[in-house]
Amino acid sequence: MEQNTIVAALLGLLEGLTEFIPVSSTGHVLLAGHFLGFDSPGRAFEVLIQFGAILAILIVYAGRLWHIFSSAPHDARSRRFILSVLLAFLPAVVIGVMAHDIIKTVLFETPILIASMLILGGVVLLFVDRMAKNPRYHAAEDIPIGRAVGIGLIQCLAMIPGVSRSGATITGALLLGADKRSAAEFSFFLSMPTMLGAFVYDLYKNRDILDAAAAGNIVIGFICAFLSALVVARVLLNYVSVHGYAVFAWWRIIVGGLALLALTAGW
Repeated sequence: MEQNTIVAALLGLLEGLTEFIPVSSTGHVLLAGHFLGFDSPGRAFEVLIQFGAILAILIVYAGRLWHIFSSAPHDARSRRFILSVLLAFLPAVVIGVMAHDIIKTVLFETPILIASMLILGGVVLLFVDRMAKNPRYHAAEDIPIGRAVGIGLIQCLAMIPGVSRSGATITGALLLGADKRSAAEFSFFLSMPTMLGAFVYDLYKNRDILDAAAAGNIVIGFICAFLSALVVARVLLNYVSVHGYAVFAWWRIIVGGLALLALTAGW
């Protein structure tokens, strides 16, 4: 098995393990790929393998999704929730399309920025996790439309690799009154249209530069991301409900710090 194939599998596992926890899966995959010398044409691999994680969350939440959509015709709460997620998704569409080239050619190629954002995001998450008291919303479906849009706007900060899409949405939800479990759940639901949209758009943008080798690596990364995300999605909610997000904040700070040291040393 070629080295690039082995690295693709490892990066896929890393993507799935980190996609739904607030540590920045893209930041981890980009930094790991940088240090391992992984070649990714157009940085498509790092975006497209995220669809494996989305497939995992769709399977885990299949029953909940069926209930929401099947009850929507006669249930105002379900209709409001669907609208909330769609409206929260729109800011990412606009900014993602407008800034796509800058994100992929500049931000994705700046490891020092990624490591710095890991540290900064960890500090912010640690602070918000400690201050999040007396939440008003205890279910993702109960988050009002206006606050959902606010979470969607905050999600756009994750266009900077290292910030973390789940980290931004969870932090935003906590600040806007959600409890720790419902913040993670809303992040799960918002990830579905957001990452599906990113997958489709990035595949379209890179359709001319993906050769057979790149496509093969993406398939391997996709499968590994799916399998590892399936495990994380099943255990995360129970963990954060009891323990909160502090462990993920410290993980970000440690990984970002080590990455900065390595980059400063010229690795």
